[in-house]
Amino acid sequence: MANLVGNSNDPNVAAVFGEHTAGQAAVIGQSNNGRGVLGISEAGQGVWGHSVSSTGVVGVSKSGYGTSGESDSSAGVVGISNQFNAVRGISHAEGHGAVVGINDNHTPKAGPGVFGQSDGTAVWGESKTWMGVFGKSESTTGGAGVMGEGVGPGVIGVSKTWHGVYGETPSTTGGAGVWGEHKGGGSGVVGISNSGAGVYGKGGRVAGFFEGDVEVTGDIRLTNADCAEDFNIGSDVTVEPGTVMVLGQEGALFPSQLAYDKRVAGVVSGAGDYKPGIVLDKQQSESNRQPIALLGKVYCKVDAQYGAIEVGDLLTTSPTPGHGMKATDPLKAFGAVIGKALRPLKEGQGLIPILIALQ
Repeated sequence: MANLVGNSNDPNVAAVFGEHTAGQAAVIGQSNNGRGVLGISEAGQGVWGHSVSSTGVVGVSKSGYGTSGESDSSAGVVGISNQFNAVRGISHAEGHGAVVGINDNHTPKAGPGVFGQSDGTAVWGESKTWMGVFGKSESTTGGAGVMGEGVGPGVIGVSKTWHGVYGETPSTTGGAGVWGEHKGGGSGVVGISNSGAGVYGKGGRVAGFFEGDVEVTGDIRLTNADCAEDFNIGSDVTVEPGTVMVLGQEGALFPSQLAYDKRVAGVVSGAGDYKPGIVLDKQQSESNRQPIALLGKVYCKVDAQYGAIEVGDLLTTSPTPGHGMKATDPLKAFGAVIGKALRPLKEGQGLIPILIALQ
């Protein structure tokens, strides 16, 4: 039995009324191990707090709930304020929420743990040191930690120093850190930046993967040097970047060994400071495949014992395996030219940059 009982049949008269004219609490509920205030209603609000300028309801408890509201058909707790927060929660405990909402209906159609409705911001989260809003889902069938739905953006994230929206998944079998999907004809994900990258991708295998066509209205800028294509390398053959390669009988490539060899296919890409900007015909294969530079700049092994190499000299295959040399015989060089030298080599063997121009 309660120490204090209030009962009223008049809708305009409160069952219990507390008034304090000195600015302190009109009603205080305090419990050492249960609920400070318990409100139960079968049709209306379990506890109703209304304040014109301060807190509508304050509940304090040393071990249980400061305030608990329960209703069979309406809101358990309703807070209304004309000038301040309708409901405000403050927690001094590390790792615990100031406001916690739990819905223990364990069905796919269960309601939200916390629901916010407003003509302005429905739910506002603010933090000086960590997450403004944190959402966690333990669903194994694809439930969202945080879901936003609206006529405008479903979710808006704004940050002055870090990511506006951050997504992370520990899954090792797939799953996206951030997933965007549009059921109509719009974009699944849109990235816009005034001075940086609109969309930035970095991956251990590939930075970006596209299934379908890619349309670009601006320039495509590649920071690396050459256009290469993967070729099968002859069995039991080990080659390194910069090696001059020729076609074999079965289409596989081998290091060049003859002067003015018209079977020349190109140079193994990736030597020195130049890396391939585009690699064509990437595919899974049990045989050894290497990118062969077909266009652009590439570092190439050359041998100057057959003639000192100057900038602009045409280069062809040499008797030194895997090396080019200066083409001094125009008739023999026709169809066997590798490219043009971009750096001189007076004597000996070396690795110099060349401009690939197969002809």
